[in-house]
Amino acid sequence: MRERQHLDDSINGVRQLEADLNDNLELIELGDAEGDTDVVSEAETALKALRTDVQRRQIASLLSGEADGNDAYLEINAGAGGTESQDWANMLFRMYTRWAEQHGHKVEVLEIHDGEEAGIKSATLKIRGDNAYGWLKTESGVHRLVRISPYDSQARRHTSFASAWVYPVIDDSIEVDIAESDCRIDTYRASGAGGQHVNTTDSAVRITHQPTGIVVQCQSERSQHKNRASAWSMLKARLYELELQKREEKANAEASSKTSIGWGHQIRSYVLQPYQLVKDLRTGVESTSPQDVLNGDLDGFMEATLAQRAFGGQAEEIADVE
Repeated sequence: MRERQHLDDSINGVRQLEADLNDNLELIELGDAEGDTDVVSEAETALKALRTDVQRRQIASLLSGEADGNDAYLEINAGAGGTESQDWANMLFRMYTRWAEQHGHKVEVLEIHDGEEAGIKSATLKIRGDNAYGWLKTESGVHRLVRISPYDSQARRHTSFASAWVYPVIDDSIEVDIAESDCRIDTYRASGAGGQHVNTTDSAVRITHQPTGIVVQCQSERSQHKNRASAWSMLKARLYELELQKREEKANAEASSKTSIGWGHQIRSYVLQPYQLVKDLRTGVESTSPQDVLNGDLDGFMEATLAQRAFGGQAEEIADVE
């Protein structure tokens, strides 16, 4: 049913584009014939918006990977630097939540650890929507922020780091075998908001897959049983994503932007002072409106990265954020 809905949306979308194109071309002809410049101008503006929609659909057609159509898990972790990095991690949390909401996706917070003074130490989101993983997979990596710190009494410029890690939600059609003997399961009390029951019982669950070192945790539910089930699903998804990486590396000898995610592997810089600029270090695409980007305007960056993977170094021509 989900695949059918996706195909219906794609076909209807193309038909609507054709109808809008023909309608606006007819309006321009009528406007020219009657000398009505307002009608012509309005139709031309509509055609420009239509062109943007067509470009986005062209990029979306690249989302043909094995799990691109799936929902996505998104993990955000603050880097070294205490309150500064934790506040930056919280800004990323807000940025991706805004992006998801703008695209009609549903966001569920599975786990969140608040910082001591401000921000968050880590968070895990589940983002449900068509091609959520296909779009968000371009965001895995380290994000760097440069700004005048609101927490520095001397108003000095600080550089902060936080990482985003994206992996697909897998369904029952994908089998991932995990030996329980390879896993360590810990329970603990959830932190943060959630009510008296959540904070006073060992309902949160953490699972460590010892062969790979992968750690997942969930504290969103009141029941330990439900949190355990969610954590197992997350672990299966992480292991599946790891297998996808191995296949990608084997098929392509070039380094993938999704591999070796670490504090030395920055994908994007956000500069708020002394100038305003967001620059993707993989594609070279820039935006001079950081506030728009931090409010969820990420499509240009995502499209450029997808285009680069498909077409090589021509991403700037396909997705121009500015």
